[in-house]
Amino acid sequence: MFFAFLGFFSTFVTVKKGSTDKKYYKIGDVAEMLGLPASTLRFWESQFPTVKPRRNAKGTRYYTPDDIEALRMVCFLVKEKGLHIEAAQQELKVNREGVSRKAEAVAALIDVRDRLQNLLDSLHKLR
Repeated sequence: MFFAFLGFFSTFVTVKKGSTDKKYYKIGDVAEMLGLPASTLRFWESQFPTVKPRRNAKGTRYYTPDDIEALRMVCFLVKEKGLHIEAAQQELKVNREGVSRKAEAVAALIDVRDRLQNLLDSLHKLR
């Protein structure tokens, strides 16, 4: 029984980074993925040199998956950890890999928590 649960759990835990299967995304798509307003993304673009979306002749921003990953790290530092912009900039300069791993771990744990909560809610409805 326990091993069956572990098998279920291993298929249950999938780290979902978002659907970054395209080469380029417009700012509205990225804002929706991250759950942030486009104005925040434009501000962060001016504050963090790692976020440099390409622009076409009209000035439309096109974000690559690398840009999106950099924005996820900034979002983790500023929104989740509550750091100020300057502190987040410093943290990314000093420990970029550590921030990336922590952000991925937190995202995976939040996903697991949400899925487990959905399972609990489903079980309570069956009663």
